[in-house]
Amino acid sequence: MEYRDEYKFLQIRDAIASINQKVSLIGAILEFGLPKKTRGTDWCCTLKIIDESYPKPGLSVNVFASSMEELPRISSLGDIIQLSRVVMKIHHGEVNAVFNKAFSSFALYEGKDKDGPNFLPYQHSLKYHPPNFLPYQHSLKYHPRGRDSKFIAGLRKWFTDLCLDEGPTSFTFLREMKEGERAHLLCKVLHVSEVSKQVWMAFVWDGTDCPPINIDSKMENEMDCPLPLQMEPVPLPRDLLCMFPTTGSILRVIIDKGNDKHVLHLLSIGKWVKFLSILCEVHVGLWRGVLTPLTKLRYISDDNCLVLGCQRSYNERLSSELGRIPYWCFPWCSTLTEVDYDHAPFVSLMDALACSKVTAKFKCVVRVVAAFPWQPEDFCAHLKTYGIRLTLEDPTARIHAFLFGEDGEKFFDGYPSIDVLRGKRNTLLGVAANEDAPRSPPWIQCCLKSYYLDRSDPWGSRHFRIFGTKHVN
Repeated sequence: MEYRDEYKFLQIRDAIASINQKVSLIGAILEFGLPKKTRGTDWCCTLKIIDESYPKPGLSVNVFASSMEELPRISSLGDIIQLSRVVMKIHHGEVNAVFNKAFSSFALYEGKDKDGPNFLPYQHSLKYHPPNFLPYQHSLKYHPRGRDSKFIAGLRKWFTDLCLDEGPTSFTFLREMKEGERAHLLCKVLHVSEVSKQVWMAFVWDGTDCPPINIDSKMENEMDCPLPLQMEPVPLPRDLLCMFPTTGSILRVIIDKGNDKHVLHLLSIGKWVKFLSILCEVHVGLWRGVLTPLTKLRYISDDNCLVLGCQRSYNERLSSELGRIPYWCFPWCSTLTEVDYDHAPFVSLMDALACSKVTAKFKCVVRVVAAFPWQPEDFCAHLKTYGIRLTLEDPTARIHAFLFGEDGEKFFDGYPSIDVLRGKRNTLLGVAANEDAPRSPPWIQCCLKSYYLDRSDPWGSRHFRIFGTKHVN
């Protein structure tokens, strides 16, 4: 096998013609695949790099190491990687570079020139370079070279000036997700948190509404195992909810244990990220994404045409009179209910949750996905007065709303027979002739009123009740 002078960096365009040869490369990291275990004892991750000679589609680099900790830990997509003595191979008809742990080496550099020193704990001195040309991570076999900084500076400038147009690469809106399928999602990262011990979750959004889901849970389970209001075990703080968009679904993305070290720092709040091959699942009647070993994260700039298109569509939706109505109820929602406040604008449930006033009134389009009690005989069990807890959802949130007293009388048109109440309940919750079949509740209008029970803690005790709404079918 011919070994080319490792002081000579080949352009990617030339490297792909050097099959079965060891080469040295330097490129900007366009894409990063999650670490995964090989069939043996090694760990592997895949990078995709670009340079001025090969900006599309980029070169895949398969990196093998003895442990996950020895793999490249990318600080940010768009950073620069220097690779020495990697072998060019052909796999399934595509050329890629293979990093062999026995003789290859790598060094990672920030993609943008930053002021101030780079500190390198646990690494030996690199005396040939000024601080902003020091790698923030490198492999054990890496040796600095006097001309490295020249190549790094040139690549930084090229990548900063690069207008990365990915062309017609297909991606899926949240509204186009399908259960059990893998999708390419382009989303804005809103929040990342550890929702339980060693379980991390990213909250992402693209301005569109996730598809409504058929409800599999049995109505009778609502007492012992109620439908959760959110995916995370504990609700997010209200001050955080107030910072979220009030239109469009917020998808929870699960990050597997172990991958948090390689992924969390890439999910910068407020930045757009392209998730390639993310698994779309339904859990407890809610959508979620799952990062798996097949998932990759791809760099995308804030001024990319796809990003600007998402933001433009969202702004147009906000400016529309009916922009807060769920996408899935157009051209109009069910006529199952009537409301008293036709003049009031529609808002989303996230609008209601984030409203600065504790006591306020809202008009929404929602689905009723659960009721407690579920038997119509028990709707008026307490002092023969209506007392029902309904679980409402729209694309932005899921809440509990109570139907009490005279508001219940208005909703059900008095106190009809049990059979009539059962029929109203079934149409409201989307119950089919076979009550064991999954339910598909219709979109209905309703008026909500927020209130609090504990005056000393109004924000922590906010509740909702339905009023001014009548079931007419």
